[in-house]
Amino acid sequence: MSRKYKFNDNNQLYFVSFAVINWLDLFIRKEYKDEIVNSLKYCIEKKNLEIIDAIVIA
Repeated sequence: MSRKYKFNDNNQLYFVSFAVINWLDLFIRKEYKDEIVNSLKYCIEKKNLEIIDAIVIA
């Protein structure tokens, strides 16, 4: 995903997908999972991010 990609219309839904290099297992330790979850919670609370659905495959 390009770092220049922007969400310009706040009235639209967007599908976002992420992958990691070499399929590194990000959730091998609870601390890693917690960091991602806490980052999403921060964006929800402070930046008005709305997450309709999320799937985490580990």
